[in-house]
Amino acid sequence: NDYPLSIGEGQTISQPYIVALMTQLLELKGNEKVLEIGTGSGYQAAVLAEIVEEVYTVEIYESLSKKSEKLLTDLGYRNIKFKVGDGYHGWEEYAPYDVIIVTCAPDHVPPPLLQQIKDDGGRIVIPVGGIWMVQTLMKIEKIGGKIKSKGIIGVRFVPMIGHSR
Repeated sequence: NDYPLSIGEGQTISQPYIVALMTQLLELKGNEKVLEIGTGSGYQAAVLAEIVEEVYTVEIYESLSKKSEKLLTDLGYRNIKFKVGDGYHGWEEYAPYDVIIVTCAPDHVPPPLLQQIKDDGGRIVIPVGGIWMVQTLMKIEKIGGKIKSKGIIGVRFVPMIGHSR
């Protein structure tokens, strides 16, 4: 069925259509280094790991991160690195990233994420909007250090928690 499902901690796994759409919007070629914000169940990280060389994923809930890490490691994924932390801040240690995908909705695009994509051709796919606001799935590109953004469709994601609260 094409709808989100609860995974605990008040979080959900996105509906399959949205996972596919967001992955398509990243325009992956296979050699990218990807940062995912919001590991959740690990499903999106597994999809990405099948396509690209390196996936870095940040989850604010330790229980979800550890469960996903164990599952994906047991399934043989060796190209995913896991971190428990506030995704608002990204994962600066491994920046810059070719692309960043965000699976929770902040009320604005976190400046640290804009700083952590490559200056030429870096991309972010992110739902933006507060918990009681309309959210828009955005595609952001950095070309020559300049930011260009485009609204794709209206969406409803769990809110980003942590710094952006």
